[in-house]
Amino acid sequence: MRKISILYLFIAALLISSCVSKKQKENTLSFSGAFALYPLAVKWSEEYQKEHPDIRFNISGGGAGKGMADALAGAVDLGMFSREISQEEINQGVWWVGLTIDAVLPTISEKNPHLGIIQKRGLTKEEFKGIFIDGTITDWSQIVDTPEKLEIKVYTRSDACGAAGTWAKYLGGSQENLQGVGVFGDPGLAEVIVNDAAGIGYNNTVYAYDIKTRQHRPGIVVIPIDINGNGTIDDDEAIYDNYDAVQNGIASGKYPSPPARELYFVSNGRPTKQATLDFLIWTLTEGQKFVEEAGYVTIDNDKINEYIEKLK
Repeated sequence: MRKISILYLFIAALLISSCVSKKQKENTLSFSGAFALYPLAVKWSEEYQKEHPDIRFNISGGGAGKGMADALAGAVDLGMFSREISQEEINQGVWWVGLTIDAVLPTISEKNPHLGIIQKRGLTKEEFKGIFIDGTITDWSQIVDTPEKLEIKVYTRSDACGAAGTWAKYLGGSQENLQGVGVFGDPGLAEVIVNDAAGIGYNNTVYAYDIKTRQHRPGIVVIPIDINGNGTIDDDEAIYDNYDAVQNGIASGKYPSPPARELYFVSNGRPTKQATLDFLIWTLTEGQKFVEEAGYVTIDNDKINEYIEKLK
C-alpha cells in the first residue's frame, strides 16, 4: 500500500507541476528584436505589470532581423521590428501591428573639430550618399571646404537591423550597400561615435537624445539634414537642438520619411495566446499615453483603429 501511495503522490506532483508550468508559459510574454523599440517595450512592460502583476515579460534586443526571424520561427511571442515590412516577409506569413513612430538620425561626435560649421550648413542627402554608399566623400575637408585634412571614419551596424535598412533606403540603397566599420547594436554604435572625433554614423532617436534631459546624449550630436540643398540649415529645417524639437519635426513631417518610420510588433500569423492579444490591445489604447514619455511619436487614431481591427 505504501508503494502505491508514493506512486500516486508522484503522479499528482507531476500533474501539479505541469499545470503550473503551463500557466507560467501562458502568462509569460517573450520579445526580441529592434533596439529602436526596446526602450518602449520595457516601459510598456513595467506599466502593464502594475495592472497585471501575474504577467511576466522576457525582452531582449538583437536587431530587427533577429526579431523577425524569432517571430517567424515561433521562438518569441512578438518580434520587435523597425523598418518597412517587405513582400517576402509577408509571403512568409508575418502578421504585424504598428505602435509608434521613430526616426533614424545621422550622428557625429561633439569632438569633431568642424562641428560648428557642420551644424550651420548641414549635409544634403546626396552628401550622405557620397559618404555612406558611393564612397566619393572620404574627408571632412570635402564637406567644410578647408585645406585641413581629416579622414571621415564611417560606422554602420553589423547586425541586421531596421535602422540600417531605413537609413540606406533614404539614401537609395539597402543595408548591404552601406560602407563603414560594422558595430553591433544601437548603443554600441552611439558609443563609437562619441569617442571618434572623425566618425559618422546613425542612431535611432532614443539613442541620440537623453529622454530625461531632452538634450543630446553626452558626446553625440545629430547632423542636420539640408533638405532643400541650399547649403545652409533654414529655420524650418532647424529641428535638432533638443529632443522635443526633433519629436515635433517627426510628427509634423518636417523630418523626411524615410528615415522617419513606424515601429511594429510582428508574429507568425495573428497571435492566438490570450495574454498576447490582451497586451497588444492595451498598447494601442491605454498604453499610448506612455509613448511620448518614453521618447517616441504617437500614431494617429485612424491607424490605431486599423490595427485594433486586426486583433479582432
